Amino acid sequence: MPQGPASSAVTVSVVIPCRDDGAHLRRCLRALAAQTLAPTEIVVVDNASTDDSAEIARAAGARVVFCGERGIPAAAATGYDAATGELILRLDADSIPAPGWVESMVAALADPAVDAVTGGAVFHDGPARRRVAMARLFLGTYAVFATPALGHTPLWGSNMAFRRRAWEDVRGEVHLDPELHDDLDLAYHLGRRHRIARVAEAHMRVSSRTVEPRRFARCFRRGAGTVFAHWPGDIPPARWVRRGLRGRS
Repeated sequence: MPQGPASSAVTVSVVIPCRDDGAHLRRCLRALAAQTLAPTEIVVVDNASTDDSAEIARAAGARVVFCGERGIPAAAATGYDAATGELILRLDADSIPAPGWVESMVAALADPAVDAVTGGAVFHDGPARRRVAMARLFLGTYAVFATPALGHTPLWGSNMAFRRRAWEDVRGEVHLDPELHDDLDLAYHLGRRHRIARVAEAHMRVSSRTVEPRRFARCFRRGAGTVFAHWPGDIPPARWVRRGLRGRS
């Protein structure tokens, strides 16, 4: 007899912020339905979409919550607040998780010393021969700039997970400015008191539209803005010192 997806000993919420991205969302939800470890719930945050994103989500069995405040930071925070799982997994509407994605993220958070994890991805569209290289260049650029600024591993919103209690710990500190990167901002706040680790497995594919020149320029501008929003209190030397002291305690 065929076996269905396994169940987890912990409750797992998958959060997907979405605005006018129904076609990508449908494909993402199909991939989530094929997971080897089924999440407890899928929360799709309708960020005032004008297309059929909300209807697509409901038809797939997801719980839809509405966020009228424009921007990914507000939409993501709305989803995290609505999530009921002990673990919150986050990806974007244009993400396509491999069947083992949920299972790998849950396994990574089985380490009680780790409160958040993040992973990489390859592109699922664009020139086939350059998808892996382009994704590595994009994510590598992000890591080169973000890691020294943070003093630890950055989070990437298309492939990350964290404990709900860790989110509740920093909820009052995060910025909801639509011109900032919510994942980098969350990494700033979580990194002060919580350990962030990297998941090595390649369990995610994402759209290459992020590297289109205009989108990439906007992405870089928002990244720089997120870093500067935490200065002077979180200038890199101050974070490095605090991290070193925490490591010795």
